[in-house]
Amino acid sequence: MTGTTADPRGGLARMSRRVMNLSHLLTQNAHRHGDRTGFIWGDKSWTWREIDSAVSALAAGLAARGVVKGDRILVHSKNCDEMFWSMFAAFRLGAVWVPTNFRLMPDEVAYLASASGAKAFLCHGDFPEHATAVANPALEFIWRIGEGTLGERAVSDVIAAQAGARIENAAVDYDDPCWFFFTSGTTGRSKAAVLTHGQMAFVVTNHLADLMPGTTETDASLVVAPLSHGAGVHQLVQAARGVPTILLPSEKFDIAEAFRLIEAHRVSNIFTVPTILKMMVEHPAVDKFDHSSLRFVIYAGAPMYREDQKAALNKLGKVLVQYFGLGEVTGNITVMPANLHDVEDGPQARIGTCGFERTGMQVSIQGDDGRELKAFETGEICVIGPAVFAGYYDNPEANAKAFRDGWFRTGDLGHMDEEGFLYITGRASDMYISGGSNIYPREVEEKILTHPAIGEVAVLGVPDPFWGEVGVAVCVAREGAAAVSEAELAAFLAPKVPRYKMPKRFFFWEALPKSGYGKIPKRLVRDELEARGLLELISKTGS
Repeated sequence: MTGTTADPRGGLARMSRRVMNLSHLLTQNAHRHGDRTGFIWGDKSWTWREIDSAVSALAAGLAARGVVKGDRILVHSKNCDEMFWSMFAAFRLGAVWVPTNFRLMPDEVAYLASASGAKAFLCHGDFPEHATAVANPALEFIWRIGEGTLGERAVSDVIAAQAGARIENAAVDYDDPCWFFFTSGTTGRSKAAVLTHGQMAFVVTNHLADLMPGTTETDASLVVAPLSHGAGVHQLVQAARGVPTILLPSEKFDIAEAFRLIEAHRVSNIFTVPTILKMMVEHPAVDKFDHSSLRFVIYAGAPMYREDQKAALNKLGKVLVQYFGLGEVTGNITVMPANLHDVEDGPQARIGTCGFERTGMQVSIQGDDGRELKAFETGEICVIGPAVFAGYYDNPEANAKAFRDGWFRTGDLGHMDEEGFLYITGRASDMYISGGSNIYPREVEEKILTHPAIGEVAVLGVPDPFWGEVGVAVCVAREGAAAVSEAELAAFLAPKVPRYKMPKRFFFWEALPKSGYGKIPKRLVRDELEARGLLELISKTGS
């Protein structure tokens, strides 16, 4: 039997786990859909054949500069054509794509370069400070993406110089790394989650099956988030079906322009996060442009509050698809398909759930001792399956904490009902203990958001000399709503939550701090509370 040898114990030991190189998706498209448009950015567009040629040329240039299989290529760029090409060029060589969030500071990107052991750095021309900060003895060269003066060469010049070069897709095994997916670093330093060719082939298949079934080359996909993370995974999935990727003309999130592009290109799917989706459905443009082509508006990254979910359903129809998943599991934990999203709060509505297990994945709610808990018991959400990453790069301590008996520990808390629907309570790190009672901010936030004047809220625990910790709610008013006082909001909430869950203080800000991915990290809210002197104020007030 080719590829196997006899095992002395009577079984078969696999010698090789050869799999498809992910860049073969481009090879397929160039053959089957060569003249169809595969990428649109502003007034420019590229066919799949042109994309495949550009990727081969960039791969040839990188190979000529000494990049070989296993080398890491750090990429710090705004969304653009050359950033997208760089992903497939890395895959084609068997190298590892290491994208960063372009909103990171120079010292943060320098850390990622060091932590990943990057050999090459492709840096957008708008970030010369990052290029300077990243330079280190291990880094062999810096090339520029887009306009500017930084770096040894421009990526566009490399592609032009290597025009016509043909680079075959490198032979890869299942466990060969293709992507270092840096976590957002909600606690401590960001870690590089190692994604592999075999794992990502499963992820692509799973996304198509569970999130957007029936997707073909006749669809179109609009990008409204950085390609460095979840949106990059989503667009890789689009490439697997020959779907054209459409970028906003600039990094600025122009909602009116997004809806204009949806109408102009008959966009059928979008990947986003709840805060961005909320902004879109509350913008006047939602009523000015035709968005009837949308079939799948996929949101992830955080649960969506029920009131925001209803508003989106009323504006867009039954096109919402929710998935729950971390970068380490590449988004593949649960799915809540469009048919289970209901605007009515009746018995058919699955209110508060993020859905059921993704195809091929298994979820377990576990206690601190690793014991699987019963239905409706709250514990840590753990998962196994082919979408789980290979581990953190060069970080055995983090790996030891992340896995237990083969299960990946998400750090999220929740419970499952008797039918297997998952309900997220919150991050383990978000939970706080007040007077000996565990309090999960999300359930309090859900209640606060039922007030018609409140558009956004973050509840977190802060130190208290008497109770140990108390809750604080930082609120943002809904646009156009009448102002509400702290006393009025407390009175509104009092009948809805037990007294021990009632926040001690309510603050009203113009906006909540958000990460580069549109999330609202509690650490940023806490930092802002401290910067405004409010933590000290809370600790001094009576309980």
